Amino acid sequence: MSERGWHEFLAAAGVEDWVVLHGGATAAFRVGSLGHAASMAAAVAKVPAIAGTGVLLTLSEERVTIRLTRDVWSLESSHVALARAVSAVAREQGAVPDRAAVQEVQLAVAARRDAIDVDFWRAALGYVPMADDNAIDPLGHGSTVWMQELDQSKPLRHAMHVDVSVASEHVAARLEAAVAAGGRIVDDSHAPSHWTLSDRAGNRVCICAWPDGSASER
Repeated sequence: MSERGWHEFLAAAGVEDWVVLHGGATAAFRVGSLGHAASMAAAVAKVPAIAGTGVLLTLSEERVTIRLTRDVWSLESSHVALARAVSAVAREQGAVPDRAAVQEVQLAVAARRDAIDVDFWRAALGYVPMADDNAIDPLGHGSTVWMQELDQSKPLRHAMHVDVSVASEHVAARLEAAVAAGGRIVDDSHAPSHWTLSDRAGNRVCICAWPDGSASER
């Protein structure tokens, strides 16, 4: 695992339909019906070299969503060609890319190193490991849970928070909507990678553009 794969993906041409989130490269395409979605999924399944890659397809009456990996660190150079091929199939099928629909929600559980208990979360949720520090829904529907190791010098104020990862061009709108709904930005020191917001009770959520929208990663 390295950063090279997702760096190369972000720098590649012909992958404009795709958003690189914590879970890797994802694209959503609008379709006209469930039958249309099934037809597109069948066509995607016939893309050369897609078998055995772990691609995840989700179908609905309005949309086909394709995730190339379950972790950003699993992106490789070969995924660029695969993304281009899937986009070509989508165009042939008359499906319309919808970057605004692409997002990922994950739950961060913070703990000191000696109190990190990822096995408990895997067992309780019925999840499986993708990396040493996380747990993922084997069906691909639920949010990823990952263990955030706290610096020993930092106090444990919030043991759990939500991370929401969206396409770079939609971060501003998501922030504005959250603030308009009563939230407040409590930390923007990591922008444009992510912003930390709080609700009125002090519960926190990070709106993330990383790695898709972090200027330093382009």
